[in-house]
Order: sequence, then C-alpha cells, then structure tokens
Amino acid sequence: MAEYIFAERNGIYIIDLQKTLRLLETAVDFVEEIASDGGGVLFVGTKRQSQEAVRGEAVRCGMYHVNHRWLGGMLTNFQTVRRSVSRLDQLDADETNGIFDQMPKKEVIRLRRDKGKLDNNLSGVREMKKLPDVVIVTDTRKEHTAIAEANKLGIPIIAIVDTNCDPDPIDLPVPGNDDAIRSIRLICTVLAEAVVRGRGEALEGAEVATESGQAEGAVAEVDAILKVEKHEEESVAILEQAKLSAEPEAIGDGEQQPRQPRAPRQRRRGRAPRRPSQ
Repeated sequence: MAEYIFAERNGIYIIDLQKTLRLLETAVDFVEEIASDGGGVLFVGTKRQSQEAVRGEAVRCGMYHVNHRWLGGMLTNFQTVRRSVSRLDQLDADETNGIFDQMPKKEVIRLRRDKGKLDNNLSGVREMKKLPDVVIVTDTRKEHTAIAEANKLGIPIIAIVDTNCDPDPIDLPVPGNDDAIRSIRLICTVLAEAVVRGRGEALEGAEVATESGQAEGAVAEVDAILKVEKHEEESVAILEQAKLSAEPEAIGDGEQQPRQPRAPRQRRRGRAPRRPSQ
C-alpha cells in the first residue's frame, strides 16, 4: 500500500485521495461497461459498518449482495448454493399455500428456523442465476474467502483497500478507509450509480434496436403490399388486352348479314271455273 499513501503523521497513514479518485473513476468505467453488456455485479460487505450500505445500494441498482455471512463455496460451489435457494423458494411456497398449517407445531418451528437462516444468508443472491461478472468488496481482510473464490474463478474484483490491506489480489483497488461508514457508503453509491447508467444505456440500445426492427418490418410489409398491388395491376392489364384482342372475332361472328330481298311470292292459281252442265 506504500504507493497509495500520501504521508504519515503521528503513526497514522494518510491515503492519497488523488490516486483514490483516479482509481475509482477506472472502477466506475469498468462497472458501467459490465452493466451495459448485461453482466451481473455482486456487492459483498458482511462487516457491521457496511451491511446497510451494501444492501441498500445493491437493491437500488437491481444487483446482488451478501451482507450477512459469506458461505464457503458461494462461488466455487455455485450449484449447491442454487439448490439451497430452491429449498428457500419451496419453503416460502409451502408457507404461502397453507401447508405449514397442516403440520405439527414442532415441525413448523423447525422449518421456519431453517427458512430464516437461508433467507439471511441467501436473500441477496436469490435471483442470481449465474456467476457474477464482477465482485465489489468493502473489506479485503474480512472477506478474504470471497476474494480467494473470485480469484480462483477469474472473476474481477473491485475492493476498498485500507492502509493495512494487501492490494495484490485485487484487480481494481480503490484506496480508502474500510472502517468508516461514510467512506463505504460513498464508494458503494458511486459504483451503484455506474450500474444504473450502464443498465440505462443497455435499455436504450434495446429500445432503439426494437424500434429499428419495427421500422424494418413496416418497410417490408409496405413493399409486400406494393408488390401485390403491382401484380394485380399487371393481371388486370393482361385480362383487358386479352378481351380487346378477342372482340373483333366476336363481333364478326355476331354480325347479322343484310337481308336479301325475297322473290315475290307467286300467287297460287285457283281452280278453273266449272263448266255449266248441259
């Protein structure tokens, strides 16, 4: 941490805030890019000073958090964690559907105790269907297990590093006081705002893509209608031409020949008058 320390006074190390600002801006740009690509961000802070800030900012930006206890294997044994989340969902469904009312009281007490433990430990990662794309840690010494698991899986880590911490395992360290509530809340708020901006850009891009797709579909539909109308016009023109070509024959066949004058009808001769008898 020597490179991030500005000076020492009365045995107290003072962090260089200019370097803190520069490194925080780098972390903000990285988080914003991850969020714009649809990636997940996991906030981790189980220390008492950071629990409320971690939960509040993670919920505000719609991301995941662990603020009660880090369960060993939460990242490296993710499938087991997902089974525990499924168990929590099942217990919630049973309680909502009234199945608990049909069970003995001791069994209900045991199930509700298990449900409370699972809810405390897994409520923040309940909707996390896959491993996160970046992990934000508020205390590297207390959350050493989370850092080790993230390093093992190659997940980038953003962490607040104090003067008594080792920044080497951290991909994007942010020098700061990890014991002060205001310091923790400020950094978590800035990173949460980066997530919100990144997700907003992603939503705008999706809306633009949807609108362009709708416009292309409308253009294609208009083209199809014009093609149909053109085909109909050509068909009508062909039919009219066929009718015109057939009219002379029809007229010639249907004309009446001028009447020939009929020869005068000869009068039928009458019988000769009878001679009078003598």
